[in-house]
Amino acid sequence: MTETNDWRGTVFLPQTDFPMKAGLAAKEPAIIDRWARIGLYQRLREERAGRERFILHDGPPYANGDIHMGHAMNKVLKDIIVRSQTLMGKDAPYVPGWDCHGLPIEWKVEEAYRAKKLNKDDVPVDQFRAECRSYAEKWVAVQRGQFERLGIMGDWDDPYLTMTYGAEAAIVGELLKFAESGQLYRGAKPVMWSPVEKTALAEAEVEYEDIVSTQIDVAFEIVSAEWEQLVGAHAVIWTTTPWTIPVNQAVAYGTAHDYLLFRSGERRYVVAEALFPAFSKRTGLAMDEFLGLVKGTEFAGATARHPMHRLGGFFAQPRPFLAGDFVTTDAGTGLVHMAPDHGEDDFLLCKQHGLDPVFAVDAAGLYRADWAWLGGQGSVINKKFVAADGPICSDLREAGALLSASDDFAHSYPHSWRSKAKVIFRATPQWFIPMDRSESGEAGAQGEPREAPAAAGATPGSNGATLREIALDAIAATRWVPARAENRITSMVQGRPDWVISRQRAWGVPIALYVHRQTGAYLNDPAVNARIVQAFRDGGADAWFTADHQALLGDGHALEDYEPQKDILDVWFDSGCTHVFTVEARFGEDVRANLYLEGSDQHRGWFQSSLLESCGTRGRAPYDAVLTHGFALDGQGRKMSKSLGNVVDPLKVIGESGADILRMWVASTDYFDDVRIGKEVLATASDAYRKLRNTFRYLLGALDGFTDAERVDVAAMPELEQYVLHRLGMLDVELREAATGYEFNRYLRLLTDFANEDLSAFFFDVRKDSLYCDAADSVKRRSYRTVLDTLFHALVRYAAPVICFTAEEVWQARYPSDDGSVHLLEWPELPAVPGDVPLGTRWQAVRALREQVTEAIEPLRREKTVRSSLEAEVTVPELPLDAEALAEIFIVADVTSADAITVTRTARHKCGRCWRHLPEVVEDGALCARCAEVVA
Repeated sequence: MTETNDWRGTVFLPQTDFPMKAGLAAKEPAIIDRWARIGLYQRLREERAGRERFILHDGPPYANGDIHMGHAMNKVLKDIIVRSQTLMGKDAPYVPGWDCHGLPIEWKVEEAYRAKKLNKDDVPVDQFRAECRSYAEKWVAVQRGQFERLGIMGDWDDPYLTMTYGAEAAIVGELLKFAESGQLYRGAKPVMWSPVEKTALAEAEVEYEDIVSTQIDVAFEIVSAEWEQLVGAHAVIWTTTPWTIPVNQAVAYGTAHDYLLFRSGERRYVVAEALFPAFSKRTGLAMDEFLGLVKGTEFAGATARHPMHRLGGFFAQPRPFLAGDFVTTDAGTGLVHMAPDHGEDDFLLCKQHGLDPVFAVDAAGLYRADWAWLGGQGSVINKKFVAADGPICSDLREAGALLSASDDFAHSYPHSWRSKAKVIFRATPQWFIPMDRSESGEAGAQGEPREAPAAAGATPGSNGATLREIALDAIAATRWVPARAENRITSMVQGRPDWVISRQRAWGVPIALYVHRQTGAYLNDPAVNARIVQAFRDGGADAWFTADHQALLGDGHALEDYEPQKDILDVWFDSGCTHVFTVEARFGEDVRANLYLEGSDQHRGWFQSSLLESCGTRGRAPYDAVLTHGFALDGQGRKMSKSLGNVVDPLKVIGESGADILRMWVASTDYFDDVRIGKEVLATASDAYRKLRNTFRYLLGALDGFTDAERVDVAAMPELEQYVLHRLGMLDVELREAATGYEFNRYLRLLTDFANEDLSAFFFDVRKDSLYCDAADSVKRRSYRTVLDTLFHALVRYAAPVICFTAEEVWQARYPSDDGSVHLLEWPELPAVPGDVPLGTRWQAVRALREQVTEAIEPLRREKTVRSSLEAEVTVPELPLDAEALAEIFIVADVTSADAITVTRTARHKCGRCWRHLPEVVEDGALCARCAEVVA
């Protein structure tokens, strides 16, 4: 055996200062500061000026509290898309924004007042609004810093805020466009109302929670009917809102249903035949005598009296039976009591028969003081008030009308998502944008009551199209990602009622209209409207509350004839206008966003309000495409809540692990559905990140000292290098497809699989021998390093949209610069590879055979028959390459052909420098021919 020599100094080992330990939490803030110092965002705008533009319009979060995981997921996904579009060579500006008006902020300011035992109504409105503005400004600043810490690249120096004067002027300008075109009316119809917050709410402002309510059966005595046998019988209604009985005005029936007329005890009753068994069980009333079957049509023209008719006045009036196509036999009694103040179906049916709301329930949910029954009492959402032993049921029981009452009906019920209190349907005068008014000005099928007649004018679209029709056409013309989202928003727009745009609050953009005190019509004067908009530009929405209204009205109108409106706009109208004062104002009047991206709840929120606003004023959607993502749940798939103690705080994750780990998690999820996050999920993301980071570390080390002089043309490279470039080309196409389709879970999976399987587990493994031991000027080693350089430039770009901090760190490690950045680069241009298809097919077979050989070696390794694959000789059924090449690919001593795969320990000696077992090595520790030549 030859004398042992230390050949380590002759081996070309990778050299790099790039650390294996990331330390992201400490490094990332410095990278953010560097981006700000070099003006990265503005430089991109300058360098990409004139290129194809891609606008992702940011949906505004509320400026209210620290960000949560839903915020983080949303913003990171947006940033990945903006960065990927930038990488593909487009001018992709990103203007972040905030929703600054409305209850989320006003409620917090009110809480501060309540803590001091003060009433905000006692504070001058301009002072209260100033406090709301200050509160919003505070949280805009806080959230801005938190979003920037996530690595979100955008115009942070000039975001859009719905409370800036320009934005408020644009919002009121859009409102006046609706007014001028006749797409506005004021009517008293039921809307969702919060008795706690004392304002109307939109569907998007409520959430549904499971509750248990009181269900009651109440008898209404029939006093007149064409079929005399009905007279004196008691029609029974069933309801889970006992508080609406004091506002009852009619009873609805189904014309197609059969009703039982029967005697139980001394009384006769009428209920739907199909529902009698459930009714009997609920009330304990048996059928002592069957008196006949009543067709629903027999109720036509009949009347009943209210159970509390003895109170006189409103309660003494006969209650008509009305045919309603909404009456079913799914539950109840097949007869429905009608309270037009408190239900959409009730309102529409009663309106057709001249029965109007009576406004018995006030803003706080109490019956008004002069109401004959329970006047001044409530609140109607108080469980004790409506309970089976509460005042309503007690009075009905005393009147002999209550047949059953139990506090056990479980169902879903709307709550305000801010105060968490139950809401009610309540008829109040509100401002509406109609969904179904045609060009002629006629009401659609829903019919809208009007206190203030709409001004005549053009309607959106052409050929008499309604807002609903235009919106549905716009939905069909929009790209929805995922595609199933189109069905969801289509059904919502098809079935939605008129848009209630007024709120009875203080912090928001006022409904800047003047209503004639005598006629109830709102003033539609373009000159007045222009003065209003200019006043808002000069002084913001506050100008309306402190205005010289006569000056705004001008000489043509007397203030004594007009009442300035005090309601403010629904904040969804505010955010629905963001495309006007952000996209159009910054990029051009006819420009619309390429993409809107928010959570799936925004189908009833921002996606829809933006759609309706744009369709109403422009006849089209404000976006070309809409992407919907799911919600962030805990590791067990539960909704995060403080009460469960399962909240995963993104700020804590960033502080401990770094933002790139969070970004890695976002990109790895199937975010079109709800996603999970917890310790195990983040550990998986961290592991994937570590492997990708190590790939870059290897590339940096292996490319140490590489220059263009070392580069080799693709045609002169070994076939393995050509194959890897072929695989890189395939990856490039798939990544571009995934980025274009916003499939970043696929994008990241393709990237990490390529790094782990094609490179680390295969290419790097095979070629480490050449890298370490070949002569520096050998074609094989130079080819390998040339391909590594191509891989580096491609992979660092591919990774940059996702792990933006690490990609910058990697780039600076190889190309240190005072003002350079990986994020200024574009999608890589790859070298062409000849013979792609046969090359890929042949090497796919080689790799499959390599896996089989590796599996065959493993038992011998476990048994310590061989210590490494270099000590193995193998046989394979056929040789797709020559034996010497296969031995290098399989990292074994020798490969021969036989009927099956077999493995034996080699008898060859081991080279003291490269450790390969080769025939020319005469004894262990001696050098093979290659190594001898290199060290010579």
